[in-house]
Amino acid sequence: MEGKHESSQPNRLLQKIQDFTRSIVEDISHGRSPVIYIHRFRNYCTDASGNCYCSHDTVKGVEILSLQRECHARRLEILLRVLLIVQQLLQENRHGSKRDIYYMHPSVFLEQSVVDRAINDICILLQCSRHNLNVVSVAKGLVMGWLRFSEGDRIFNCLNHPDTAHSIPVHVEDVKDIISVADYILVVEKESVFQRLANDCFCKTNRSIVITGRGYPDIPTRRFLRLLIEQLHLPAYCLVDCDPYGFDILTTYRFGSMQMAYETKTMRVPEIQWLGVFPSDAERYSVPQQCLLPMTSEDRMKTEAILNRCYLQRVVPEWRVELQLLLQSGVKFEIEALSVDSLTFLSKEYIPTKIQGRVDSS
Repeated sequence: MEGKHESSQPNRLLQKIQDFTRSIVEDISHGRSPVIYIHRFRNYCTDASGNCYCSHDTVKGVEILSLQRECHARRLEILLRVLLIVQQLLQENRHGSKRDIYYMHPSVFLEQSVVDRAINDICILLQCSRHNLNVVSVAKGLVMGWLRFSEGDRIFNCLNHPDTAHSIPVHVEDVKDIISVADYILVVEKESVFQRLANDCFCKTNRSIVITGRGYPDIPTRRFLRLLIEQLHLPAYCLVDCDPYGFDILTTYRFGSMQMAYETKTMRVPEIQWLGVFPSDAERYSVPQQCLLPMTSEDRMKTEAILNRCYLQRVVPEWRVELQLLLQSGVKFEIEALSVDSLTFLSKEYIPTKIQGRVDSS
């Protein structure tokens, strides 16, 4: 939604907040029960055939909140409390995290998820992105490689030491002056693999930018990756574990998450390609039997649920084939299983060969 709606500016957001709260006060003062309409979005359906018309930026329904229902009354109370905090952040030009907001009224909110939901509802009501509210995430992502950029008064210069890790900026909207001589961007699921590549001086040998979200990526990591691709026009590859959770992380980068489906258009990275690890790699690279772990019932349920997502059949049917193979094999394995015989196998053989294969086939 960033850049699409005029409400992105703080003064316009403040005006929207005032209009919203005024309408509620007027309803109550006239003896009317306030009714709040919140649009609902989704970035996929469960039509596994792919013969659907899902779109990432269209409304899929409306949720109606009314004081006449007790559960709705509590949600509205929490929404207004969070909205008041957001208003204060915007007025004072300060930033706060979701956790900061929670600890302002912990006895009222009771749990973090309640605040998270309220923030998502506010973004939808005000038609803006979370960072427009001055609500920021504590960035956990890391980046290294052939890259230089600035964030406000800070300069991140990775060019002199491309295998040194830097934290991904929290305020991605302030990132500018991006310079790179990299040939591609590599996203790896885990910090352990990121550190393995750093120790092997992967970026020094391969002109690349390497990013990790350290598991499921946070908002700054996803926004930063999207910004780099838009600015540098580089191909992007993703390396994840061969299990349903790794695959889910891959789809979060490419298609966005259901939780933040309202912001999919500005968060997804449709250009990203799946580099591995594939279920078929187990046989191709002779992964030792002791590294092949049996899938649990939870793994199977998650895999089956992902297989039903419409975008797999419609956009990347080849991914769906690999996921079906994972389910049929009944085993999973981590990226590190490829390096049993040689710690440098990933950086010296697997990744360069896989990327060269993509370049040759393009």
